[in-house]
Amino acid sequence: MSKNAANRRANGPSMPPASLEMNLSDSGMTELLGQALAHALPGAAPASPGTPAGAVLYLHGELGAGKTTCVRSLLRTLGAVGPVRSPTYTLVETYRLGAWTCVHVDLYRLHSAVEVDELGLRDLVGPGCLLLIEWPEKGGAAVPPADVDLTLRYRGDGRHARMCAATDLGADWLRNLGLDTRLVPYLSNLT
Repeated sequence: MSKNAANRRANGPSMPPASLEMNLSDSGMTELLGQALAHALPGAAPASPGTPAGAVLYLHGELGAGKTTCVRSLLRTLGAVGPVRSPTYTLVETYRLGAWTCVHVDLYRLHSAVEVDELGLRDLVGPGCLLLIEWPEKGGAAVPPADVDLTLRYRGDGRHARMCAATDLGADWLRNLGLDTRLVPYLSNLT
């Protein structure tokens, strides 16, 4: 883990928490959210020099709420080609995408922090690594802290997404996301 990432996580957020909420009418909107998250990720722009800072995204939500759909779209936007599989049974899927090593993790089937600790997720936090963790609540202290915490909930026939920043990097990520003009009609807040 880089010294800056370690300090960022050890000292906690130094800014008021930022959040965004949006209504997703269908799976196409969930895919749009994934695309927008990829474009808004600090250091993800093609012109960004050097290795980007690492980031951790938590994804919460009931089964079928769209967590994997969102991640799949994010990974495809960052350059994944071929199948982007749900890690429900493999637990971890890794993708090398340009300057990023993206690690998609699904903790749904795990029952203890010890099982999660054996995955070595804390060793993956650092420059150039994007951790995308579904069901992070199953991991307890074995899961690295989030930069952005995304919760997808059923709302009528669609979904509601709430994203909260937990670090400065997370606040930058959400600030960039709020600037995406494709999302403006769907955002229900800009705090």
